Amino acid sequence: MTTRYRLGIDIGGTFTDATLLDTGTGAVTVDKVPTTPSDPSLGFIDAASSILEKTGVAPADVEFVVHATTVATNSIIEGKLAPTAFVTTGGFGDMLELARQMRPSLYDLRFEKPAPLIPRHLCFEVPERLDARGQVLVDLDEEAVRALGTALRDEAVASIAVCLLHSYVNPAHEQRVGEILSELCPDVSISVSSDVAPEFREFYRASTTVINAAISPVVSHYIARIEEELVAAGVDCELLIMQSNGGVYPSSAARSRPVFMVESGPAAGVIAATYYGAALGYPNVISFDMGGTTAKTCLVEEGTPRVTKDYEVGGKAAPGTGSARGSGYPVRTPVIDLVEIGAGGGSIAWVDAGGILRVGPQSAGADPGPVCYSRGGTEPTVTDANLVLGRLNPEYFLGGGLVLDADAARAAIQEKCADTLGLGLLEAANGIVEIANMLMVNALRLVSVQHGYDPRDFVLVGFGGAGPVHANRLAAEIEIGTTIIPLSAGTTSAMGLLVTDLKREYTTTMIALASEADLAALNRAFEALEEQGRSDLTHERVRHEDVSFVRQMDMRYAGQSHELTITLPTEPLTEDGKASVLLDFHQEHDRTYGHSAPTEPVELVNLRLTAVGRIAKPRLPEIEAGGSAVEPRSRRPVFFAESGGFVDCPIFDRYALPAGAVLDGPAVVEEFDTTTVVHPGYAATVDQFGNLILGRKSDDSAGREAVAGPVAVGSREGGSAA
Repeated sequence: MTTRYRLGIDIGGTFTDATLLDTGTGAVTVDKVPTTPSDPSLGFIDAASSILEKTGVAPADVEFVVHATTVATNSIIEGKLAPTAFVTTGGFGDMLELARQMRPSLYDLRFEKPAPLIPRHLCFEVPERLDARGQVLVDLDEEAVRALGTALRDEAVASIAVCLLHSYVNPAHEQRVGEILSELCPDVSISVSSDVAPEFREFYRASTTVINAAISPVVSHYIARIEEELVAAGVDCELLIMQSNGGVYPSSAARSRPVFMVESGPAAGVIAATYYGAALGYPNVISFDMGGTTAKTCLVEEGTPRVTKDYEVGGKAAPGTGSARGSGYPVRTPVIDLVEIGAGGGSIAWVDAGGILRVGPQSAGADPGPVCYSRGGTEPTVTDANLVLGRLNPEYFLGGGLVLDADAARAAIQEKCADTLGLGLLEAANGIVEIANMLMVNALRLVSVQHGYDPRDFVLVGFGGAGPVHANRLAAEIEIGTTIIPLSAGTTSAMGLLVTDLKREYTTTMIALASEADLAALNRAFEALEEQGRSDLTHERVRHEDVSFVRQMDMRYAGQSHELTITLPTEPLTEDGKASVLLDFHQEHDRTYGHSAPTEPVELVNLRLTAVGRIAKPRLPEIEAGGSAVEPRSRRPVFFAESGGFVDCPIFDRYALPAGAVLDGPAVVEEFDTTTVVHPGYAATVDQFGNLILGRKSDDSAGREAVAGPVAVGSREGGSAA
């Protein structure tokens, strides 16, 4: 029997990670290559070629490739969009200009709304009108639409977004406009809101459709290039793309609905953290992913990441908190609810006009990178500071593939930070790291405390190239008792690509008071969505028995302007079931906002369905067991502020650590793609799968028991092998 492999490739701001999974044994091989910002597809092909050559795997033995990319987001942020036109109902051509009244700072008189993605001269109106119930008030003028199609050919647009009023309840006019424009402009990409985001609130629906249209040609070209290069390399298999909701979909679907992949890259890491938490017996985890450019964190409750429908792309950074609401372009598609901040290994340390040391959000990126990379970087970064503090091995970065220049890092921090602030070199370097840590602690609190969760009830999963260097310190600051550092943590996001399922999202608006809701109509609507979901997944070659559905409903108190999403039972809704759903809504409102009003009328707004096509999950391979005591491979001075300075610290080779080994902090564990720092007062236990479980030491006996936690609970059935 031929051995089959799955290949996951995640493009980050600094490095492109590749993970190759043997579906028979569960063995995983990882690799990293520099990201190529000018053309990310080059880094993708470099990573694929490198890992296949490294393992000797024949390209024909790869059964599918899963890819996470920021190409959609970057095209918006950088303004590299296709020439796009916007078509809407007569009288509403200013919709994108008017946008909304939300602003990130209520009293900031200098705030300016983000410029519309489509200029006013490319916004067009067509005569037609429906009312809020979908009844025709003004018939569609098809001749006017044909005249518009001819005019759009002269404008040489590459894409068209169509969003007519109330098309979410009656898409007939909108669909007909799309058909006519497709006939007259056959080479132009057409996006209609009733296909992309069929729900009420016209500006949000229009914004989502415009983003989908504007990035569609860019994403299509990018995917086509990757597929051509894969075929040329002999990897002639299906290409799957990670979506913002944590599922994957085929490249053909990504071409038509690219707005569903705007947060493709960060989502992969959250799925990986969820997978490791579930496999080790921890359904409640906080994912912490720190790479070269940003740090990202997300809360996972009962094995399910939080998902939001209120997301903005291209927003401005708000210090310590991620993006400022109202400063970006809203997207009404399911997105994993994470906080992303400019605090990565490549984040630049600088001194502001008031003489205050700052870190980020500017990043040295992949080119030129931190000063210690010796690629032309001149601004000190978090990576440079960690190197100066002895936490990174200059001879073993990327397994020795990149030798770091510690002297250059010292000189940059001394000149740009220490001398300016009147501090010593070590004070400045430690200050850089601690400021970055506090920014990330704020992010951890945002995804937990701000949503009504106590972070002490969760386990931290730390990964990314820089994540394990900082994870222990963050857990200590926020009082999280247990931290998991997966094996090959530097490429964990790429692993997340291989342990997720196919997902398709569907929405329909059905506004009604819960007391007056027609349950038969609700059930018929869900059944129609399920039929569509099953058809789409069957078309994607998912077996009938591997398809499942998640029903949800957006609900609010009558008079509120925003909703909470409540998960429903999978069986048809009954009166008793409705009462249970209402109770769930009141409880969720109380947890989210600190109050509820059970006597107030509740309104049902949107029906949501997630169709899931399950993919067989790999087992976590076990490693050989050994004694708790293990000898370090070397020692070196490492700076810890809590110890008052440098400590003669043991350095361990992670690949030599047996299951059951206990490493008392301070200690440093090195592997190919990352470094784990165990602080004084903490210890790390190696579980049966090679993961490091970090926790506080209480004493030499009970403390080590506490560190291990319920690792033994981790089922050997982390999933069935494909």
